[in-house]
Amino acid sequence: MKQKFLLTLLLIFSIKSFSQDSKFSLELNYPIPIDNNFVGENYNGIIDIGADYRFANLNPVNIGISLNGGVLVNNSNQNNGFQNFKVTSYVIQPRIFGELDLESMDKFHPTVGLGYTIMFFNASGTNNGFDVSDASDAQSGFNFNFGLAYDITEKLFVQAQYDFIKLGVDSDVPDIKFNTNVNIMKIGLGYRL
Repeated sequence: MKQKFLLTLLLIFSIKSFSQDSKFSLELNYPIPIDNNFVGENYNGIIDIGADYRFANLNPVNIGISLNGGVLVNNSNQNNGFQNFKVTSYVIQPRIFGELDLESMDKFHPTVGLGYTIMFFNASGTNNGFDVSDASDAQSGFNFNFGLAYDITEKLFVQAQYDFIKLGVDSDVPDIKFNTNVNIMKIGLGYRL
């Protein structure tokens, strides 16, 4: 297993040594749910990991695709009441993005993206004495993203991103902003391969 991992790393870095411009980057972010909605009021961010690939340079804009995966947790154990359950949400976000790359702002890289978000919810524990360990749900909707990256070095950068997600809801859930609008800030580090 270690040999396969080392071989993969060697392959990635050897491919990179022959390319002139970095098209791949990896990100590690801390997601912060914000705003007055069911996610912002009940969930805490754990981690968000992403990968970006820039496939077209339309000077001064780079066009690319990205995939982010994150984890949010709603832990009602803090209530010390009849609700003793935990809900983990796994967030998957594929998108297409445009990144501004100007010589006059060579360290700053604003981005705008459009994609789709799928949120998987898995519950464990008890709610008012009922076991909810097998409860799960999925919600999805369109995602609008914008962000700003700042280059620390040629390869390492810091970034802040904002995701607005418009979820579709089931017919038994009221179609109001509290249930459909999700806002997540992400702050993190990235590395260009």
